[in-house]
Amino acid sequence: MAVGAGWLLDDNYGCTDKLFLSTLKKDSPVLLDPDQCQLVLVDYQVKLMPAIQDEARVIRKARLLAQMAHLMAIPVWATTQRAEALGPFVPELAALVPPPLDKLAFNACADGLIDVLQPPHATSPAQGKNARSLPKHLRKPAAVEPLAPARPVIALAGVEAHVCVLQTALDLGEQGFEVWVVSDASSSRNTRDCDAAFDRLAGNGVELITAEMAAFEWLGSADHPDFEAALAYIKAA
Repeated sequence: MAVGAGWLLDDNYGCTDKLFLSTLKKDSPVLLDPDQCQLVLVDYQVKLMPAIQDEARVIRKARLLAQMAHLMAIPVWATTQRAEALGPFVPELAALVPPPLDKLAFNACADGLIDVLQPPHATSPAQGKNARSLPKHLRKPAAVEPLAPARPVIALAGVEAHVCVLQTALDLGEQGFEVWVVSDASSSRNTRDCDAAFDRLAGNGVELITAEMAAFEWLGSADHPDFEAALAYIKAA
């Protein structure tokens, strides 16, 4: 897709000027498919963000992700870390996310994120054709098996990159999700921690992308009916 260069902005990615190429998992998608995605925004809180490297850029890129997700009907989820101490989501993002999942664990999966991302468990009969003809005391309980998530690809961004984002991303991968961390919408208090987080994520098969990569891959083409609205969001970010 050819797009005029007049609206393109030069970003100074404070955490790193280099995106580490991740190891591709077998059967993982090459491009983001909006129909397969969910967006998770981690801990953009009012008392934490002022300490984060490139705070303004990180919030702009996170806002772009959330705006694009709403435009493309992609589910959006949010987390906070000890909201009573670190405060609510920053105002720039608060209206774009549902009530956040508040957590104590740095790994959001350990405090309920998986339950949000997965569909309800399905009860599948494991009795055989004639099970119902048996007396109740001889019947085996129905097997309860988790369904595969309807949207198995997680676009993940947040702070801090080397703590909650890292731990959540790695556990999501262990849980069978395809994880794509949005690097320019993620950061830490210290540049070295952020760089190390991206390096480690890439080494564990997590895709590293930018917010504009996500936006254009979700759009797919300049003839998308929402292209003009998306372009306005991209220019503002």
